[in-house]
Amino acid sequence: MYHIRMNNMQFHSHIGVLPEEKVVGQDIQIDLDVEANTQPHDDLLTTTVSYADFYDIVDHIVSNSKADLIETLAQNIMTQIKKADARIGTVKVTIRKLGLPIDGVLDNVEIEMEQ
Repeated sequence: MYHIRMNNMQFHSHIGVLPEEKVVGQDIQIDLDVEANTQPHDDLLTTTVSYADFYDIVDHIVSNSKADLIETLAQNIMTQIKKADARIGTVKVTIRKLGLPIDGVLDNVEIEMEQ
């Protein structure tokens, strides 16, 4: 077993409760931690889990999501990543939403979910 971590993937999304979030959108950052239940024993991609596939999955979900909550987005990402390869164990997703419509001073809001 080993972990694949993808840090600070950046996307523009149309996720949010407020109507302007759906229209204008905002930038989000996503971290992914995937537990691979395999041990690569040679230098072949076929004996390991491809992190390039993970990026494509996340990009597709973010690009097509109109969810209200980033928790829903995280759940969809975890579900699809686990479906991608039977050798995948635990998946942890961290999503940071930037440029928030909050009257206050803060960098971002972050959620972390694990499945």
